[in-house]
Amino acid sequence: MPALLLSVRYHDGRYHGSGDWPPSPARLFQALVAGAARGEKLSGPVVAAVEWLESLAAPCIAAPSAYAVRSLNMFVPNNDLDAVGGDPARVGEIRAGKTVRPHLFDAAVPLVYVWTFANGTEAERHARTICAIAQDLYQLGRGIDMAWAIGDMIADEAELAACLRAHGGRLWRPNEGGSGRTLLCPHPGSLASLMRRFEKMRKRFKTIEQENRQLFAQAPKPNFRPVPYNSPDTFLLFEIKKGDAFVPQPLDRIVTLTEKIRDLAAQRLKTSTWRREDAKREICIEKVFIGRDAKDADKARRIRITPLPSIGHAQTDRSIRRVLVTIPPDCPIATEDIAWAFSGVVIGSDKETGEIIGLVSAADRTMLAHYGMENAPAARLWRTVTPAALPERAARRRIDPRRMREEAKGGAERAQENARAALAVRQALRHAGMDVPVQAVRVQREPFEGKEKRAEAFAAGTRFAKERLWHVEIAFAQAVRGPLLIGDGRYLGLGFMAPVRRPEGIFAFAIKDGLADQAEPRLLTRALRRAVMARVQGKTGREQLPAFFTGHTADGAASRSGRHEHLVFVFDAPRTRLLIFAPHIIEHRDPSREERERYLPLLTDALEDFRELRAGAAGKLVLVPSFVDPSEDPLLAPSRTWKSLTLYCMTRHARLGDAAAALEADLLAECLRAGLPRPRVEITDVNGKRGLGVFGHARLVFRPAVAGPLVLGRDRHFGGGLFAAEE
Repeated sequence: MPALLLSVRYHDGRYHGSGDWPPSPARLFQALVAGAARGEKLSGPVVAAVEWLESLAAPCIAAPSAYAVRSLNMFVPNNDLDAVGGDPARVGEIRAGKTVRPHLFDAAVPLVYVWTFANGTEAERHARTICAIAQDLYQLGRGIDMAWAIGDMIADEAELAACLRAHGGRLWRPNEGGSGRTLLCPHPGSLASLMRRFEKMRKRFKTIEQENRQLFAQAPKPNFRPVPYNSPDTFLLFEIKKGDAFVPQPLDRIVTLTEKIRDLAAQRLKTSTWRREDAKREICIEKVFIGRDAKDADKARRIRITPLPSIGHAQTDRSIRRVLVTIPPDCPIATEDIAWAFSGVVIGSDKETGEIIGLVSAADRTMLAHYGMENAPAARLWRTVTPAALPERAARRRIDPRRMREEAKGGAERAQENARAALAVRQALRHAGMDVPVQAVRVQREPFEGKEKRAEAFAAGTRFAKERLWHVEIAFAQAVRGPLLIGDGRYLGLGFMAPVRRPEGIFAFAIKDGLADQAEPRLLTRALRRAVMARVQGKTGREQLPAFFTGHTADGAASRSGRHEHLVFVFDAPRTRLLIFAPHIIEHRDPSREERERYLPLLTDALEDFRELRAGAAGKLVLVPSFVDPSEDPLLAPSRTWKSLTLYCMTRHARLGDAAAALEADLLAECLRAGLPRPRVEITDVNGKRGLGVFGHARLVFRPAVAGPLVLGRDRHFGGGLFAAEE
């Protein structure tokens, strides 16, 4: 498809327009109309061309790197000379303050707006008219933002891509239906709204002669539509290699490695021809690479170098084999120059063979998904792989190794230290630009995963005291994407977090308030089932729900296929929570295509804002979504010994003459039918009741460890026969 390019250049590198950078397409649209107008008139070809332009999709924007300076108060006359008797000498009495916060940028780099359009003679004629109109543009922003524009047409997408690549600035793309910075864009009717506003502006004052006074009417605002624009960071991934082989680096030396790579890349760029083009660029390198003499406005323009520990499997050695370079959109150094500075950096050599150990561009980028990047789904639970360096006030009290017994900390002091650290984590998130609400924070010195390092191990050779280093777990109220780094050492590889993926098909809700004493588990689970079905039905609008949600076939009969085909609802009393298990979780299998593509997304959507459950006599429950870690949760983590939390009800009576023996035989058959290894069954108590049959509690001992959940028996879909790993 051909494209229309409008390149706008400013006379100086300042933009005073209100709102965020870059200037919105709507502002450019108004500037074009103002430049093309001759008094109150627009020619017919101009009107046709501008109406064609407003019918196009929102444009892409290539903008120079810019940053906002401190706001400035300017005092100007407020156009009310009548208030001082019309005396120009008294204009100082009616000055009003106006706050201005200009954006600074390189005036040599143009602001480029790109509209694509379908081929056609008429469309090309309108595009050429817009190019001619652009020559009349004289300002963009406030009255002091003098500018000029040049229009051009690009024949195909390859040429357009080359043009944008040569621009070297920040590229903003419309993100319809997504999130991002909202910019106003023209759409059909925008030109007509501008013309109406022009007419009304000329007639704002109406004189009422009988009353000898004037009425003021505000002119209507122009009609534009808000469009979110997204300009993500650029990620460069490099591998640490000797020839074709990886050369792993120690995880606990990540700060030293980061500093070494950073200094080598910065020095390489300084000594290149890039630096000799402008002596001031050496100062730019110091700010962008190292952060030296950087002000608050420079933080958003600074690159981040993060060595990547290898993760993704329990047996993976947590050493460093890759280096991630994150380039923010506002970085004043072009991405190609930064990539050149890092590519080929020599960080050492093999002492035996003399082979060079250096950075090479990575072809395989799958490791980024383990850190929640690129095409990885967003997650709500995150844990540090390298500890976060929290402020000094969050440091633990140091204990003299020679006086361990005398200076040992009590439980109250440890709790206070953890509380201070958790508060510091929330502040660190704000400093890192993360404004998503946090549900819970957990801090500890020990790593969360095996083969990782304790927090203290990362302090050697750094400016961070070991007492400031904490491993952190954060549960967000909403799912977020990576990369996520927090703390004072986030530019040195510390505080790097990885998402903890919730198993697809497990939904957990902590009961924060409202639970009645001695609440009946079946009453809770039945109320939960009704609430889930009602919420799902509210999303679909259908009368009949699938058996996945109801457990009943289309004719209303109970589903008795012998397989788990519908949801299981559980009340976990020891942890005061409610859980919902999808059928594939109970059967320890992968979800079917229909479950994965239809039912699970629908269930997730229905439970997104589930915060209250009315359970009759069991109470009006206040619910908070919680997270389930399959490796640690008592209902899911592998274990050899399992103990029943809720009564196990027999599926059928074997009539062995002994209730305990019948319960044992039925439970053993249920385990085998569920595909579990044959356990040793120990009945701890047994009872019977007319209408309910035989029920009781039991203990299961397996030879190999098995993973949960274990929900067995006749009423398993309402949380009966729930087993937990025995501590």
